[in-house]
Amino acid sequence: MKLGKRITALLLVAAVGLGAVGCSKVNGEETQVKVVRVAHGQNEEHPQHKAMLEFEKYVEEKTNGAVDVQIFPNELLGATAQAVELSQTGAVDLVIAGLGTLEAFNDCYTVLNLPYIMDSTEHYHEVMNDEEIIKPVYESTKDSGFVGLTWFDAGVRNIYTTKKVIMEPDDLKGLKIRVQTSPTNVKMLEALGASPTPMSFGEVYTGLQQNVIDGAENNELALINNKHGEVAKHYSYNMHAMLPDILIASTSLLEDKLTEEEAQIVREAANYANEYEMELWDEAAQEAKEKAEAMGVKFYYPDIKPFQEKMVSLHAEYTQEEDMKAVYDKIRKKGDEILAKNASIESKEE
Repeated sequence: MKLGKRITALLLVAAVGLGAVGCSKVNGEETQVKVVRVAHGQNEEHPQHKAMLEFEKYVEEKTNGAVDVQIFPNELLGATAQAVELSQTGAVDLVIAGLGTLEAFNDCYTVLNLPYIMDSTEHYHEVMNDEEIIKPVYESTKDSGFVGLTWFDAGVRNIYTTKKVIMEPDDLKGLKIRVQTSPTNVKMLEALGASPTPMSFGEVYTGLQQNVIDGAENNELALINNKHGEVAKHYSYNMHAMLPDILIASTSLLEDKLTEEEAQIVREAANYANEYEMELWDEAAQEAKEKAEAMGVKFYYPDIKPFQEKMVSLHAEYTQEEDMKAVYDKIRKKGDEILAKNASIESKEE
């Protein structure tokens, strides 16, 4: 990313008192326009950015231009953790944040972040679309100054490396692997014998290139959209996590800055953006894999059972607290229901 662009963006945020409301002509008349700032860490080709462009269009059309949505991709407003902190003060209104960042604010997000908590993508999607499970999680950070609005599919996270192929947990011993700033992710890699190295997503390419780290963990899009495949040529489907990214909103945006009608439009736009992003995700992941193969990245398919077995104690550790166990039990119950349903269908087909 360009330093000049980041400085300009940060100066804009610093001037929040001047920029929160602007003037524009709506239907030929000059009127005040409310500026809504959105921060995320992906580039302009990522499905999440494209979904937020649809969000922008929806909000501006439904409010007849009374709300001006401004999107800052590529961590232009700082690393995700910084952007979330800015949302607490209202300097940034909306942020797309990973679970690794959000779990610092409430333990409910930690449960979603547990490796191998989801059995399949079907399980993952049904959990995230179940309001009984997810709404309390979204609302759990209200006292911290923000709430969740919706989720974006971020695929299945796997480990990719610059030199060593990962086929079993022992292959990770001693390797420095980038993780999100998350105690759960750190403990996961420690359990696998790796040396977890938290760093900003925007620093990963340079870290791989300069051998500061030996690898990272993410979905296939990072290989292409963020060019990690130029330096990391080994991608192993150990499938340790199926993690959503969460679109969070500052409570000051929803309760103070916008009218009730405008806040409802923002919520509707978030749901629309979720549906739009879901349609794009699978196609984008497959396309990224094909492009990565063309640039020399090789894909490997290890047996995931040995990796799962390493996480038993981690699951036990994070289900001691009552609230966390309640979320965990709901997720596992959903998984058992899906397994039973699918088994019944297979039995009838036989």
